Amino acid sequence: MRILVIGGAGYIGSHNVHALIERGDEVVVLDNLATGHRQAVHPAARFYEGDLRSAADLDKVLAENRVDAVMHFAAFSLVGESVQKPLKYFNNNVGGMMSLLEAMERHGVDRLVFSSTAAVYGEPKTVPIVEDAEKDPTNPYGESKLIMERMMRWAGQACGIRSVILRYFNVGGALEDGSIGEDHRPESHLIPLILQVPLGRRPHISIFGDDYPTQDGTCIRDYLHVMDLADAHLRALDYLAAGGESTVCNLGNGQGFSVLEMVEAARRVTGHPLPAKIEGRRAGDPARLVASSDRAKAVLGWQPHAGIEEIIRTAWTWHQKHPAGFEDGQAAKR
Repeated sequence: MRILVIGGAGYIGSHNVHALIERGDEVVVLDNLATGHRQAVHPAARFYEGDLRSAADLDKVLAENRVDAVMHFAAFSLVGESVQKPLKYFNNNVGGMMSLLEAMERHGVDRLVFSSTAAVYGEPKTVPIVEDAEKDPTNPYGESKLIMERMMRWAGQACGIRSVILRYFNVGGALEDGSIGEDHRPESHLIPLILQVPLGRRPHISIFGDDYPTQDGTCIRDYLHVMDLADAHLRALDYLAAGGESTVCNLGNGQGFSVLEMVEAARRVTGHPLPAKIEGRRAGDPARLVASSDRAKAVLGWQPHAGIEEIIRTAWTWHQKHPAGFEDGQAAKR
């Protein structure tokens, strides 16, 4: 298949591009490099620097490449920033989805795999979270993704665009060889922040709250290896190619790990004492977020394989090779 990957220079998008090319698909990448990195794009992919919100950019890509399906990763995703700058998030995320669906209709592309988020649920009333749980986002980022999902549903009914929406939780890890990995500016994800301590980039890791109703008092989150996540996206493409109807699937390991468990696992992987400092709770942090992935397993035949130490080990390989991320100029080497 020939797949258009929008946001293919970002962390999750670039790993999906790698997985597609490794299995023999042709890949076209569209990315405006606002948060992505040109060095992260696989050299075998055809790259266009352009903006999803531009009809001209999308028409150029789709006219020059007869694509079978689209994978969409191009959304702003910083929760805190979304609260401070909600219009930025609605402009990029919702506006981008509007532009994409219109272009897909114009060019007769009818298959879409969408990178969504557990943030559409807000504060869960029951755990593990199932797809039909109440959606009540607590920030503009989650709200924008929920609006995008609803746009896809209505466009699907009107235009015949079939989609798989994948809602996932925390993602970590990197390619086994450490050639690409996680490099956000600013960094807000737990695993890279933890690994900045043994890299000497911060003196300790801050743990926000140790009085939650969990086994060790720290928040519990669901973690997936980025390549297990990519496997789910490829299976979603194949599901649509086989004629599957639109669906929504959560992706998670179904277990969850506390912040202290993550720090302890990083100590084992890195051999570093990794000092931790307990801080006050952050507003809006639920005690436990864990996904039920039963639907993904039943519909897509998907199963995560990597454990938490493998997630941290591959992330550690990437960060050791590229302590400054893609700035060191070596990340494009494979």
